[in-house]
Amino acid sequence: MGDEVVLLDFGLSMFCIRVKIALAEKGVKYEMKEEDLVNTKSPLLLQSNPVHKKVPVLLHNGKPISESLIILEYIDEFWKDKAPLLPIDPYHRSQARFWADFVDNKVHEVAKKIWTGKVDEHEAEKKELIENLKQLEEALGDKPYFGGETFGFVDIALIPFYKWFSTYEKVGKFKLDYPKLVVWANRCFERESVSQFISDEKDVYDFVLSHRKRLGVD
Repeated sequence: MGDEVVLLDFGLSMFCIRVKIALAEKGVKYEMKEEDLVNTKSPLLLQSNPVHKKVPVLLHNGKPISESLIILEYIDEFWKDKAPLLPIDPYHRSQARFWADFVDNKVHEVAKKIWTGKVDEHEAEKKELIENLKQLEEALGDKPYFGGETFGFVDIALIPFYKWFSTYEKVGKFKLDYPKLVVWANRCFERESVSQFISDEKDVYDFVLSHRKRLGVD
């Protein structure tokens, strides 16, 4: 009898997409349960993640694992028969964790203030986001992927956000400049594990506009 793997999912969630990419990279079969985050969260979600009440949640043989980066590490540690997502070397592992955390705190959290806030009220965040993407480009350098020649942990952490960049620009009325990340992203999109799950830019924009109306900022 094989493992029972269930993913509590929301299609446009960058964090859920991370998990789906990782599962695809590892060749893990799973059941996907879409959550209605706008109206009513399911009893299963509330029971599985009572602290944050958020997706993604990975249920592995009935045991819940929450928070996307933690889930990625769990997937990497449990399904070891496929190529690792994190580097083997302890120092390189620490650097991968650092930059994945940077994505959450210096890309997502900064950008969220822009796309959920009133127009023209977040000039400091716009400048910070531009600078933070430059730092990511410096970390990438001339390597094919953040970890070098191999698609891995940091790539999975960042690539779901790429299709949100144009929405950040439209809502914030500013311009991002990230030529190295464009080349990197196009390379990532060549992987089936990425292309089959990555969001459509129009869907992201429409979702953000709808969310902004619910917040009453537009």
